[in-house]
Amino acid sequence: MMRSAALAALWVQVVGTFGLAAYALWRGNFSQEAWFSGIEAFLGGLVLAWWTVLLGRFTAGRVVPLTDGTLVSLRIAFPGLTSFRLVLWFLTLLGVLAGLAPEANTVALTALFTVWFAAILASNAVYGTLARLAPNPADLTGRRRLADWLNVAAALSLGMTVFNLVPIAGFSTLPTLTDQLVYGLSGGLDVLATLLALGAVQAAPWAEG
Repeated sequence: MMRSAALAALWVQVVGTFGLAAYALWRGNFSQEAWFSGIEAFLGGLVLAWWTVLLGRFTAGRVVPLTDGTLVSLRIAFPGLTSFRLVLWFLTLLGVLAGLAPEANTVALTALFTVWFAAILASNAVYGTLARLAPNPADLTGRRRLADWLNVAAALSLGMTVFNLVPIAGFSTLPTLTDQLVYGLSGGLDVLATLLALGAVQAAPWAEG
């Protein structure tokens, strides 16, 4: 039951992430910033799709060969996604340090960039841990590590959702009702899917061979 619920939520999230990419482009009038956001969301949807396929096999106790196409794709793609996200984070930080948001609260900005950076690293760890664990689903240490990272990722996703819904004065604009609905639902789904994935990992059987 937990496995089915987790996979269903994750596939809904995959579709929603691709939709978020299109929404970011439309909302930003296809500006440069909008393209960055759209590309990041599109890559995130691809990586999440491959990760979900592997999670389905892992939680069924199946061994994934090292030559499996989905596993190879995930191992190639997720470091690139993390690098792209870190570049966006760093460019935004440089802009703030250069004085593009002089009226914004320093404490709030520090909290935002800290949570954002931690969320990027946590998602990278979630992808990487499953990529290493999939060929050996009976590895109890790896399973505990994946569960721990999923727990951390869920908490950080909740934090990022709050920042998206409650903008920092002087740094980000007040979101429209549509923005609140889109990003609120997206963030809530991310938290829910991550927690369900955590439960599925904890209930996963031993490998059958």
